Amino acid sequence: MAARASASGMITFGLVSVPIKLYTATSSKSVGFNMLHDKDKSRLKQQYVCSLCGEVVDRKNTVKGYEHAKDAYVTVTEDEMAALLKKSDQTIDIQEFVPMSEVDPVYFERSQLVGPDKGGGKPYALLVKALTQSGKVAIARYSVRGKEQLVLLRPARDGLMMHALYFHDEVRTFEDIDLGDPKAIRDNELALAVQLVEQLSSPRFDASKYHDDYREQLTAMLERKAAGETVNAAAPEQPREQIIDLMEALKASLAKKQSAAAEAPETKPARKASAG
Repeated sequence: MAARASASGMITFGLVSVPIKLYTATSSKSVGFNMLHDKDKSRLKQQYVCSLCGEVVDRKNTVKGYEHAKDAYVTVTEDEMAALLKKSDQTIDIQEFVPMSEVDPVYFERSQLVGPDKGGGKPYALLVKALTQSGKVAIARYSVRGKEQLVLLRPARDGLMMHALYFHDEVRTFEDIDLGDPKAIRDNELALAVQLVEQLSSPRFDASKYHDDYREQLTAMLERKAAGETVNAAAPEQPREQIIDLMEALKASLAKKQSAAAEAPETKPARKASAG
């Protein structure tokens, strides 16, 4: 089944315009639950209750309020909010090109796939190849739903991916966090840590190796319960033993890794069939 676009728009850089379509890049597989009445297992409805008078308030009788001081609010109307919105033309206006290595992943908020719209195949392919050859990504302003959003465009698997970015003042730093004393690290501790990193290293990241064990176990349990089976709660896992001595922890980790490698079955190459 062909992917369904969630929106369309236009990428602009210089005098070049690229008509594009946007597609959802990810889909959460988290298991969702509804709140039920424990007596009859019927679904519950949420209500707004006034904290002052206790009255149940219908949604049509609510207004938006901003708490500017403790328990002090200033209200705004929908018309006042709408007056602040800019005209949305779905334009992704590229501001600059930068090396991907200069963009900290902490700025990434969410991702979308970008594909060409009708008549945009050639300029789309040109932009993908230009970014790939230059080793750069594009920083752009995306005008959507009356607001401007900061986004990053990067080449990915012969196409373009767009990442919504947090603004600079939305990203926290380590200024107020105690990071310990790096001078307390001894050379032999660092050497063992590097050795452990090397032993656990892979040439590339393969996301298919990792699974959400909790979700898979939860789904299996729910399917059994839906089929009428009785499910007994498993005993909780025992907490890991904490090793306070850093050197001992590093040595134990290396020994565990080496033991696992030694116990792994050796894969022998298949013998060639003899001729005749």
